[in-house]
Amino acid sequence: MSTEEIWGYHQDAGYQKGIDLVGYKVEATDGSIGKIDKHSEDVGASHIVVDTGVWIFGKHVLLPAGTIKRIDTVEEKVYVDRSKEQIKNAPEFDRAKYGGGPTYLEQFARYYNQPHM
Repeated sequence: MSTEEIWGYHQDAGYQKGIDLVGYKVEATDGSIGKIDKHSEDVGASHIVVDTGVWIFGKHVLLPAGTIKRIDTVEEKVYVDRSKEQIKNAPEFDRAKYGGGPTYLEQFARYYNQPHM
């Protein structure tokens, strides 16, 4: 997946521009990881920020839109194509650096584009 693709929603994911995903539950390939705390539709930088709650001690994780495989608006769930372990090992989301532009997001693109993913 290219860097551009990682930041865009897949056509068959069911994403509709303008939908508010905040509060939706997030399901990894092997179980629930938390709820969406933030959502960005920025062109070339679309992503969600997930509050993992007690699963990894209140850590927040950033998932590029390209990791989303399906959005269920009826159940208010977002399904991602990564395992809990892959998400747990992702770079830590830092609220202070969030919004810092493309350089901050590059670490997430590099991580989620790794071949072992």
